[in-house]
Amino acid sequence: MGWQNGGVHPQSQQSAFSFAVHHRIEDTTPGAGGPGPRHGRTGTITTPHGEIRTPAFIPVGTKASVKAVLPEAMKELGGQALLANAYHLYLQPGADVLDEAGGLGAFMNWPGPTFTDSGGFQVMSLGSGFKKVITMDVPVDAEAAGADDRVATGKERLAHIDDDGVWFKSHLNGDRHRFSPEISMQVQHQLGADIMFAFDELTTLMNSRGYQEESLERTRLWAERCIAEHQRLTAERSHRPYQALFGVIQGAQYEDLRRKASADLGAMDFDGFGIGGALEKENLGTILGWCSDELPEDKPRHLLGISEPDDLFTGIENGADTFDCVSPTRVARNSAFYTPDGRWNLSNARFKRDFTPLVDGCDCYTCTHYTRAYIHHLFKAKEMVSATLISIHNERFVVRMVDDARAALEDGTFYDLKAEVLGRYYA
Repeated sequence: MGWQNGGVHPQSQQSAFSFAVHHRIEDTTPGAGGPGPRHGRTGTITTPHGEIRTPAFIPVGTKASVKAVLPEAMKELGGQALLANAYHLYLQPGADVLDEAGGLGAFMNWPGPTFTDSGGFQVMSLGSGFKKVITMDVPVDAEAAGADDRVATGKERLAHIDDDGVWFKSHLNGDRHRFSPEISMQVQHQLGADIMFAFDELTTLMNSRGYQEESLERTRLWAERCIAEHQRLTAERSHRPYQALFGVIQGAQYEDLRRKASADLGAMDFDGFGIGGALEKENLGTILGWCSDELPEDKPRHLLGISEPDDLFTGIENGADTFDCVSPTRVARNSAFYTPDGRWNLSNARFKRDFTPLVDGCDCYTCTHYTRAYIHHLFKAKEMVSATLISIHNERFVVRMVDDARAALEDGTFYDLKAEVLGRYYA
């Protein structure tokens, strides 16, 4: 339902977005482990551009493109929705261009639901010189390490935060820009995704406890401002389909801060929630459980930046409904491909005369048409289509894994599937 095709939502704009829970993991499910509530569930998110059956993996098309893969291919491999990045699209080609094109989906020829993140992660991570990854090496004494103002070695700080917003320099040309809750909402409304995220401050495990508290309050106040601006723009742009707004839960590794953020934002007029920030991998399930305890049951939860199999199963079990991550295409560009037995590197010499698919029995386009030997040759010859073929397979692998987990959750075999998949993948 593109804007230029008469996609006018009803007067009750928010009714164009909804979430329904269908099935929950029972505490007594075999394999569930120790006592305690189980937050895992299946459901359906309804947006102006279609439904998303959850749990679901949402592939990332950072700049309105899943790297090396056509949108049509993403639909064929089972992608239900795509996520793009507000920071990058704001800088290039400009949010006004997407608005004029009819919104993100129309611009990239993607007919299904779309997400945009707020740009907060990129402003902070690129601004501190860490590019796509915030360091998770925790110093013994964060206070003594000067972690609250840390930048990557040899890098200049490009982002400067205050209570009103963030000044940052473009990583493209060094131009100076301003993001605030209001500007993020204005940009994302122009981008036109079905689901967007409130502007928040990203902290890392490096930050001191004192700074985490200060940041959490800043993000809470920004959330209130995001809601106010979102409501203003929704009324002003009533000829556009309704865009749902998700609040973002921060709080790093601290239980009281995660619970406070979840309770504070959970009481606000958000359509759903993103769970972000620094997450200790070994405590991912525990941290997500704290958030799920406090957040409303009838609103969806998106776990930001997750795609490893163990993290996906942990996320699903502890209440996450959707996930996104750039990893499937990023590793593909370095010749890595997923198999049920782990992640392998196709550039290895042993694949030079291997005329089997990437994975026997895989139903993706790549595996049904090409061999390891051919794609190995493409990679060695520096042919760009190698990234396309591996990316298609990797995205299908992760999408299907979450789809299988959803089906297993519905038929009561989730923990059996989890043990089987992870036991084999990490063997």
